[in-house]
Amino acid sequence: MLPIIKVIRQYERLAVFTLGKFNETTGLRGPGLRILVWPFQTSEKIDLREEVINIPRQSNITRDNAAIHIDFLVYLRPIEEQSHKLVLEVVNYHQAVIGLATTILRAVIGEMTVDEVLSQRARINEQIRVTLDEETGRWGMKVTAVEIKEIEPAQEIQDAMNRQMSAERLRRAEVTEAEGKKQAAIAVAEGERQADILRAEGRRQAEILTAEGDQQAAILRAEGFSTALDKIYQIASQVDTNTLSLQYFDTLKEMGKGNSTKFIFPMEFTKLLGPFASALSANAPQEQSDETEKTDSN
Repeated sequence: MLPIIKVIRQYERLAVFTLGKFNETTGLRGPGLRILVWPFQTSEKIDLREEVINIPRQSNITRDNAAIHIDFLVYLRPIEEQSHKLVLEVVNYHQAVIGLATTILRAVIGEMTVDEVLSQRARINEQIRVTLDEETGRWGMKVTAVEIKEIEPAQEIQDAMNRQMSAERLRRAEVTEAEGKKQAAIAVAEGERQADILRAEGRRQAEILTAEGDQQAAILRAEGFSTALDKIYQIASQVDTNTLSLQYFDTLKEMGKGNSTKFIFPMEFTKLLGPFASALSANAPQEQSDETEKTDSN
């Protein structure tokens, strides 16, 4: 019997077999210095660190019968309490993971269209991770992540997609141009509407100002007329009857210079002539007596 010394690092575990059997209780040794008795005991080291497996590019057929090429990465690590299963349950877990991942990828892609594959990368990653984790769990492995590196459709699909994108860009350009013209037309119409509103407002203000001016002018004319009447009344109240009669006679004198043969006089005029008629009647006998006296003396 020979003692064998094993140094186990922090990230390692040692699966110890005694007489070819693994003890579930004491068979898995942790980090530190471990001594085995050869040839009765043998061991296998297990690395607990997370590792990445590159899945080579695979050709897959989508639900709409389009060929598409995908390559991706699988991140996984052993479950510490079940890490001995990597030794007991599988010979080459790397190759097993690659085979399972390829099969699962084809199943997932076969249920999707090209557009869904190109637009739902996160969904594909999650579906592959969940399904692959269920399969690798029996080996004591945990799939932590799946990341698609590249999705490449077949050349004819790429050409069709390029034509579609060109048509879409052209359509968007036309829509943008039409929208620009529409906005410009709206802006012009809005400008014209505002101009019409301003012109109408200007006309309304002008009419208001004109009406206010006419109103003020009418008020001033009325006030002037009222003032004139007041002055006439004041002057007339200070004029006696004889003065008014003289003014009437002056007026008659001016009227007599005209070509008219008929005149219409107001009743007030005849009343004004009363005093003059009385004066003339009183003076007539006096003049007659004077003339008689002159005749007798002669």
